[in-house]
Amino acid sequence: MSVFAGAEDPIHGAKTPAVRAETPAVPSRRSRPRLAASALALTAAVGLGVTVGCGSTGPGTARAQARAAKVPTGAAQIVVGRPQSVHPIQAGFLGLSLEFNAIEPYAGTDPRAVNPVLVQLIRNLANGQRPVIRIGGDTTDRTWWPVTGMARPGGVRITLNNQWLGVTRALAQSLDARLTLGVNLETDSRAIAQAEAHAFVSGIGARYVDALEPGNEPELYPSFTWYVAPDGAHVKGRPPSYTIATFTRDFANIERGLPGPIAGPSIGGPGWRRQLGTFLRGPARLNVVTLHRYPLQLCFVNPQKPTYPTIPHLLSPPATSGLAQSIASQVRMAHAHGLPVRIDEMNTISCGYVPKVGNSFATALWAVDALFAMAHVGVDGVNMHSFPGSTCALFSFRRVKGSWQGKVEPEYYGLMLFAQAAPPGSRLLHVSGPGTTVVRTWATRGVDGLTRVMLINEHSGRSERVALPASELGSGAASVERLEAPSLGAQRGIKLGGASFGTATTTGQLRPTATSVTPTQGYYVIDVAPGSAALVTGS
Repeated sequence: MSVFAGAEDPIHGAKTPAVRAETPAVPSRRSRPRLAASALALTAAVGLGVTVGCGSTGPGTARAQARAAKVPTGAAQIVVGRPQSVHPIQAGFLGLSLEFNAIEPYAGTDPRAVNPVLVQLIRNLANGQRPVIRIGGDTTDRTWWPVTGMARPGGVRITLNNQWLGVTRALAQSLDARLTLGVNLETDSRAIAQAEAHAFVSGIGARYVDALEPGNEPELYPSFTWYVAPDGAHVKGRPPSYTIATFTRDFANIERGLPGPIAGPSIGGPGWRRQLGTFLRGPARLNVVTLHRYPLQLCFVNPQKPTYPTIPHLLSPPATSGLAQSIASQVRMAHAHGLPVRIDEMNTISCGYVPKVGNSFATALWAVDALFAMAHVGVDGVNMHSFPGSTCALFSFRRVKGSWQGKVEPEYYGLMLFAQAAPPGSRLLHVSGPGTTVVRTWATRGVDGLTRVMLINEHSGRSERVALPASELGSGAASVERLEAPSLGAQRGIKLGGASFGTATTTGQLRPTATSVTPTQGYYVIDVAPGSAALVTGS
């Protein structure tokens, strides 16, 4: 998990939601701190972002202006235009990222009885495709598979065993998952990396090992203590002179002993991101470029800074479209090398524990907006990071009388809504018109021919009314599925399509419903309540 945050530059596969008649609304107007002096300077350099894609004027503007006189009174028009010039949403675009020590707390310790609630919650996000799961993060370089005749390295805190492999294999089999597995690079030992890789492939199964990822955020190796020596000395993973060029040579040395596809460089810091070209031109074998992004962090940040964890900061453009713009040039660079880009670790707060923000309903709205923003700049996939006890955990589990129960956090509801709004193969569409300035707006057209429009009202104090031309969504009755909560700061009472997991779920299943809306004067008129989102799906 990165301590760098902020922007540098200014459906699920379940059943189609049921539909009920709609009554028109009345409009009203990572976890633990890590200390490093160098981070102070880096976070001070973080700037504000600019809005991209949500409020921009694109094709269809002239048509919007021509129809302005016909728009129902009190509604702001939104026009849906042609497809954007980015590739379609890939299968497995939305994935998960889990720490090594999260597998057993989440899935259980018995390979014969993997937590069925976890399995269902993962399936909900996969749109009927093979789920994508990355296992790594901070624990990548704290983990090893024992090597005969070798003492456990000083920085290693987690020793993998056959039980861990068995549980991970059973989880992968139950989901037919695609796994990216972190391999220890900080030890700088090819023998350790090879032992881990062999254990993963033989113990989990080659079918499920999509890629191996050496190291985690190597830009931090010279800054943070890897372990404390017996004499009390704080030992860093690498010397202060460590650069991305040196890392590139280390990476190439380790990956040469590994089987199968390779992912990397797993970096999050702005300085090294800007030097991605050095890594891509290096000698290492590489199959997918992996980067990390978080908009907020508690460590080293003045409360007045836009990267400090608050709900207004989380819902501001720098945390969504600005976050995506911060890696847009790296996406273009990787694609020029013929490589896909996956943000294989992303969530709200990278350093520090702030549950009033990280566990709030605002995270659900942020997740929808931020995922669309990443797709808009050409990212091929995003893994949302989660592990027990963290501010940005998506869920937690416990056993009650031998049965599993899961607590689902607000952000997860936003992930479910995004999965419905951006099914595999769908294309992002241009949006324009005055309505895009009052609600964050995204639109897709799926391989099923349906147009879906996502409306996000991030304001806590007022409802917004927008009008969508019926001719652009099919002209018949459309459906509206709403994501709502008592307030932006709410941690309970979240509902998606009127349904909730409640305080605990024993199934992991949710059956949202949608309301139907018919055209008025040739427009669908949609009221978006304060601090809520609405997914409009054409006929």
